Amino acid sequence: MRPRTNRFRMSTYDLRIRNATIYDGSGAPPVRGDLALSDGRIAAIGECHGTAADELDATGLAVAPGFIDAHTHDDRLLLADPALTPKLSQGVTTVIVGNCGISLAPLGARSAVPPLNLVADEAASQRFASFAAYFAALEAHPPALNCAALVGHTTLRVATMSALDRPANDGEIEAMQSLVREALDSGAIGASTGTYYAPANAATAGEIARVLEPLRGTGALIASHIRDEGERVLESMTEAMDIAAKLGVRQVISHHKVIGRANFGRSRETLALLEEVRAKADVCLDCYPYTASSTVLRADAAKQAQRVLIAWSKARPDAAGRYLDELAAETKLDPDALIDALQPAGAIYFSMDEADVERILAYPETMIGSDGLPHDAFPHPRLWGAFPRVLGRYARERKLFPLEVAIHKMTGLTADRFGLRNRGLLRPGFHADLVVFDPQTVEDAATFAQPMRPARGIATVYVNGALAWREGKPTGARTGRVLRRGDS
Repeated sequence: MRPRTNRFRMSTYDLRIRNATIYDGSGAPPVRGDLALSDGRIAAIGECHGTAADELDATGLAVAPGFIDAHTHDDRLLLADPALTPKLSQGVTTVIVGNCGISLAPLGARSAVPPLNLVADEAASQRFASFAAYFAALEAHPPALNCAALVGHTTLRVATMSALDRPANDGEIEAMQSLVREALDSGAIGASTGTYYAPANAATAGEIARVLEPLRGTGALIASHIRDEGERVLESMTEAMDIAAKLGVRQVISHHKVIGRANFGRSRETLALLEEVRAKADVCLDCYPYTASSTVLRADAAKQAQRVLIAWSKARPDAAGRYLDELAAETKLDPDALIDALQPAGAIYFSMDEADVERILAYPETMIGSDGLPHDAFPHPRLWGAFPRVLGRYARERKLFPLEVAIHKMTGLTADRFGLRNRGLLRPGFHADLVVFDPQTVEDAATFAQPMRPARGIATVYVNGALAWREGKPTGARTGRVLRRGDS
């Protein structure tokens, strides 16, 4: 007679999280149970029988996949401050860098003209002429979080062109194509554009399509910061979506919004256009949960805003955290003259309507991205608060969507759209990027007056199975990885 075996296979785990409310990242309702980790991956979900080297009682807490920040400018922060506390404190375990046409590589030693100065400084140790060199630096000095990278069209222009106020010529386009191929061969997940900004504003749609031709057939995508998010928003969306359609690639419309009081309510039009195009093309969008934007200080942007808050100024560092109208009254300068006097500088623009923000957030294909600028002296609070704000304000308080839908927008949806394999969902065999939080208290604490306050309600964060955040502070673990296109 064969010996009787145990009903359950006994296992040894590195960690077992017990009594949790488990949100798997798919958008499905939560379930109660346990979750176990081994060797940096999820080993079991539900009834996890066996022994564990460490245990966490998650009674009253939610467990979800680590949040994926779909839109960041953390390119240099990954090296300059690898703890990435602004993101880790929110439960973010992966960041997508290289957005808005702005990437640290392959800028090399060339001047970081605005808006490249939002991510690049003059330190030779943090300048890279290739994506291979950038990724090698990240792997030599791993950050606390994972990262995936886009190559920026604006950076390509600055790296190859003798003048930026014109379309690229054939030789320059060929040089940019070569750099795109190098980025893709090194593992970049796609490219980004930022035709809103001066260094790329002279580029035609034809130039962009030719430069990004190497993306065709690779599975890479385009993330598009469109030319205009105000009066010409529909025209600008159409231009960007036509480029992606011509190349046959997936697309993300970056930080989708409509700005300027005259355009309040037009998100109905933009989402209708998006829905129409989605019938024949693979396009989605990301959004941050605030009615204020932030970028370089520009007079045209200031004119569209109800109010402008200075985020940084090289000419007048003391202006950071001050409102433009107050500074104008104090200096007796008109706004345009004051803007010139503050350059180079960055600003926060209060120029959106809450109803539009909510409508865009609720759209099923909207991912969450912080779009935070980590090197600003006085940053937008989205850098520290975007993800808990969605969970607390928009899911729990405003009831814009259920908590499981909010989590899906930060995890499974994002991993799927960016092609991040075996991440974004809680499944056996998937990488163990996890956040444990209190769904009753999680909320953003960062404000426009105090923008660098950590969120409330985030208990622990795990990156590739390692404990990275606990009791309100980072553990010092550096287990983040470069996520290359096609990695599993």
